[in-house]
Amino acid sequence: MTTLAPAVTAKIAVRLADYADAADAARMVALLDSYARDPMGGGKPLSDDVRARLVPGLAAHPGAFSLLAFAGDEALGLANCITGFSTFAARPLVNIHDMAVLPEARGRGVGKALMLAVEDEACARGACKITLEVLSGNDTAKGLYAALGYGDYALDPEAGTALFWEKKL
Repeated sequence: MTTLAPAVTAKIAVRLADYADAADAARMVALLDSYARDPMGGGKPLSDDVRARLVPGLAAHPGAFSLLAFAGDEALGLANCITGFSTFAARPLVNIHDMAVLPEARGRGVGKALMLAVEDEACARGACKITLEVLSGNDTAKGLYAALGYGDYALDPEAGTALFWEKKL
C-alpha cells in the first residue's frame, strides 16, 4: 500500500477515465479490486475474468462513464457511473454504480471530490438526478452522501421510501 505525504493529499484532481488508455484501464481495475477486497465491497478480490472484462464492458455500454481522482500522478479513487433514463422526468439520470477510494486515501476529500465531479458530469449530460446505493452499515459513506444532499426518496411519504432489491441471475 502507498503512504501518502500530507502535501500530496491537499489537492485532488478528478477527470473522466479514458477506457481506451491502458494506464487508465489498469488504474480502474486496481481501484475497483481494492474496493472489492474491502468489507464494504464484499471482501473478495475481483476474479481474473472480471478484471479482463471490466473496462471493455464499460466502454461498450452506452452511457457508461468513469471518473478517476488523483493526487499528483497517483490515482486514489474511482466512480463508475451508468446513465439511465427517468420516465417520470423524461430525462437522463446518472447512477453511481461504484464509488471506490483507496483505504490509505480515505478522509482526505477524495470521495467528496469524486461526488462533486459526478454531479458536474451529470448536469453536463442533462440528468435530472443522481442515484446510488449504499450499505446500511457504511456510516462513513452515508455521512458523506447525506452531507452532499443525498437521502432516501419517496414518491408519497405515506407509501414509504424506495428500497433497492436484487435477484442474481
